[in-house]
Amino acid sequence: MTVDAPAQPDGRAAVPPRRDTVARRGSAFLSRHPRLRLSLLISAPLFWLGLVYVAALAALLVTALWTVDTFTGTVSQTWTLDNIVTVLTGSLYQTVTVRTVGVALLVTVIDIVVALPIAFYMAKVAGPRWQRVLVIAVLMPLWASYLVKAYAWRSVLSQDGIYEWLVAPFGGHTPGYGLPATIITLSYLWLPYVILPIYAGLERVPDSLLEASADLGGKTTATLRLVVLPMMWPAIIAGSIFSFALSLGDYITVNIVGGANQMLGNLVYTNVGAANNLPLAAAIALIPIVIIFGYLAVVRRTGALENL
Repeated sequence: MTVDAPAQPDGRAAVPPRRDTVARRGSAFLSRHPRLRLSLLISAPLFWLGLVYVAALAALLVTALWTVDTFTGTVSQTWTLDNIVTVLTGSLYQTVTVRTVGVALLVTVIDIVVALPIAFYMAKVAGPRWQRVLVIAVLMPLWASYLVKAYAWRSVLSQDGIYEWLVAPFGGHTPGYGLPATIITLSYLWLPYVILPIYAGLERVPDSLLEASADLGGKTTATLRLVVLPMMWPAIIAGSIFSFALSLGDYITVNIVGGANQMLGNLVYTNVGAANNLPLAAAIALIPIVIIFGYLAVVRRTGALENL
């Protein structure tokens, strides 16, 4: 037998009082303290970031200060700066560093130049249906394996590959394997990572600004240079961070299509594997990390990161 709740004066059934539980009190407390709620929400990912990323960088720095026993080949936890001094003063490492930074900068510039018109067409010219089609087309290369794409370019750039077939009738020849092939392959690999941020940034540019510029007599080049480009600068910076950082640390592509050329990633891979010199490899790995932090510091001074 059930007992109905006593009726209220207006005839509606009275709502039974809610139970005062620990979960309810905690929920009410967090609702009154939004900063504490936000801190608890991001504490887990921040802890994981600190454990995986910051701790790994600290371990890398510590390993770079160790040495390798010349007789046994084992790592000796003897503190020394010899590895860092060798990396900073050795002509081989200086040459490879300059080559790596040059390749990363050139890849970044090529990707930005190619990505700008593609992203502008996707965001401001194509209709809604074609926008979705083009976004899928940009994302499709990311579904394929990195190695498959790198070896595909190795086949394309070979002496009897598709590249040779296309340029031979016009008197050209394939660049073969070397730095040009490395730059072409890396530019292709990281292009989607540059197109998507620029496309997202262009979508935030109001069409009314472009129409107002045209109404005021602004030509296409002037509109792009004076109206669109300043608003697009943070998105371009975001894309450049992806392409520059990924090119700086890559070692697989140059092994596949780079010929005899070396980059910093190759030196790290060689010292970890064949040379079995983990402290020296850690010291070499600090170079791209320092370069990336320097690049981010320069970008931060421009104010672009605050507008992402």
